[in-house]
Amino acid sequence: MADLKEHASRDMGMHSEQLKGRTQERFFSSEEGENFFQPFAYEVDFNKSTEFDAEELETKGINDKLRDLMKAGYGSIRILNPGAKHSIAVGILNRLNLDIAGSLGYFGLGLLDGPNVHVAGRVGWSCAENMMAGTVLIEKNAGSTFGAAIRGGDLVCKGSVGARTGIDQKGGTIIVGGDTGAFSGFMMQRGRMVVLGDAGQNLGDSMYDGTIYIGGTIKSLGVDAVEEEMTELDIAWLDRKLELYGLSASGGSKSMQKIVSGKQLWNYDNLEPTEKKLVL
Repeated sequence: MADLKEHASRDMGMHSEQLKGRTQERFFSSEEGENFFQPFAYEVDFNKSTEFDAEELETKGINDKLRDLMKAGYGSIRILNPGAKHSIAVGILNRLNLDIAGSLGYFGLGLLDGPNVHVAGRVGWSCAENMMAGTVLIEKNAGSTFGAAIRGGDLVCKGSVGARTGIDQKGGTIIVGGDTGAFSGFMMQRGRMVVLGDAGQNLGDSMYDGTIYIGGTIKSLGVDAVEEEMTELDIAWLDRKLELYGLSASGGSKSMQKIVSGKQLWNYDNLEPTEKKLVL
């Protein structure tokens, strides 16, 4: 098995381990193959496609139908008339092409690990919460806590999103084509957030690590969030990533602002009481 630590991405600076102490990087051995699969993950064929009408179905019926189709080997599924119902298409743990011809309610697409999802409409609160891998593309707007605690994959909204976008983000990439609300990036730990429009107040409040890119104006920065100079690597990465979804910054990627952690809260418990007051 090839040594995954000898990868071209390292030469590009994409694997800089900033956190001190024990590394959080993990590499798997081919001998652990039985651990690569999760319960309720199905072998599907992308060339085997189908669709169903969800207008008369409740949430459980829609999710049961999805599970039955995946179990039957369908790898490309289209849901018609989802009716903005809540908690749709959650807990999908295998590769899947899922097209939702409409809008979703609260907590849609949560706990995903692998599927590629396209939503033609809008989504409610907490879309793609705890997403692990795959892609989610929303054509219109999204509610608050968009991408809460995601760990991997690409989560893209071409419109605007509500407050607390990417709260407790642990990895992956969140891309917003419009504006984002207050406290976006709150307690961010890892990953990247890209907002092509404006950001509300307290951006990146208490962020521990990770990077936020803003194309418009920032109402205010949160505690321990600071601006850092854009690099050629940042610009190249933004250009490649945005091109994948047909997006671009109005003034070009080089005009965006880069926000990172000031790392003053890393040793918060060691601060003197007067210093804590200054931080907070």
